[in-house]
Amino acid sequence: MIPLFLNRVFRSVKIDPEVFNEVQKDKNATISAAIVVILSSTAAGIGATKIEVGNFILAPIFPLISWFVWAYIVYFVGVKLFPDTKTKTTHLGLLRAIGFSSAPGIIRILGFNEDLMIATFVGSAFWMLVCMVVAVNETLNYKSLWKAFGVVIISGFVQAFMLLAILSITKNF
Repeated sequence: MIPLFLNRVFRSVKIDPEVFNEVQKDKNATISAAIVVILSSTAAGIGATKIEVGNFILAPIFPLISWFVWAYIVYFVGVKLFPDTKTKTTHLGLLRAIGFSSAPGIIRILGFNEDLMIATFVGSAFWMLVCMVVAVNETLNYKSLWKAFGVVIISGFVQAFMLLAILSITKNF
């Protein structure tokens, strides 16, 4: 179990397209994908300790909720609004692939060093974006990475809008 998990994390970091197909189909990989999301967000929390953002205890909860919502948005945009002829997946399959696409974020743990913080956070953000585009492309069986990129960007704007709306409604903006 652990060797398979580590193998998938390593292949995700290497942006191996086949790993995203593999975890999409493996119904037992949902917990593993959640662990990757928790590791990535925890690494970000540790890496950002110098700037004292967030609560270390609650930090993994919000990324898990965000991951779940994000996968639904990507599912709706990619499967319902912009499908290809071979697009066929479930929300959970997409959830697993997107979870593993956050694996490069684990490098953010090095952000505790002020000299490395900007490089690790910015670098990992782009690295995770590329992983997510590949994961969406493979999971939704798109013919074009550009289409997958568009779905990810549109989904990002939708999620940001939803977050801003929630913050505005709750007066936490």
